[in-house]
Amino acid sequence: MRKTTAIAAALTATAALTLSACGEGKSKDEPFAVSTSARHHPAATVLDTPFNKPELTLTDTHGKKYDLAKETKGHPTLVYFGYTNCPDVCPLAMSNIALAYKKLSPSQQEKLRVVFLTSDPERDTPKRLGAWLRGAGDPDFVGLSGDFKATQAAARSVGVGIQAPEKDEHGKIVSTHGKSVLAFSPKDDKAHVIYGEEATADDYAKDLPKLLKGEIPSP
Repeated sequence: MRKTTAIAAALTATAALTLSACGEGKSKDEPFAVSTSARHHPAATVLDTPFNKPELTLTDTHGKKYDLAKETKGHPTLVYFGYTNCPDVCPLAMSNIALAYKKLSPSQQEKLRVVFLTSDPERDTPKRLGAWLRGAGDPDFVGLSGDFKATQAAARSVGVGIQAPEKDEHGKIVSTHGKSVLAFSPKDDKAHVIYGEEATADDYAKDLPKLLKGEIPSP
C-alpha cells in the first residue's frame, strides 16, 4: 500500500521544482507551490491535491486555435511541456507514451488525448511540431505552439517550470523545462497523477487502461 509521508511530500516538491535543460545535466529551482502531500508508485506520484487543467488557447499542428480545457474536457489527457530540439528527455517521453498508446484498442485511443506544449515556440512552428510528433510520438498526438508567457503561466499552474530558450556556454540554444507528464482524469478534468522521467512504456501501458476510466493507478 502507498503511504502519505513527509518524505514523499518533500520528494514531490523537489521533483516538481527541478528544471533541466535537455542534455545539459543542469538544474535550477523555481519558486512555485506544489501539493503538500502525495503518494508514490514506482513510476508516478498521486497527488492528494490535484491540479486544475490550465485555461490556455494555442495553435495546433494544423494551424488552428486549440482551447486546451475545452478540447480535452471529459477526456483522459496526458500533458507534457518540452521542445522538439531536445536531444533526449522529450523524444523519450513521447516515444514511451506512443508505445503504450499503440497497445490500446481503437476505442480507447479515440478517448485519450496526448498534448505536447512547446516551450520553444519561436522554432517549434506548427509544421515542425507536427513532423516531430509523427516521428517521436504518434500522428494522433496534439502539438501546441504559441505565446511563451501564456504557456509558462499554464505550466506553473500545474507545478511545471519552463524558461525561455537561451544559449548555453557552447552557443547552443536550449530550453529549460520540467520533465513531468501530467495525467488528467476524464471525471473532473484534474491532474491526479504525475509521471516522472523514469516512467517507461510498460508503466504507461499498465496505467493507461485505469486512467482512461478515471481511476488512480496502483503499484
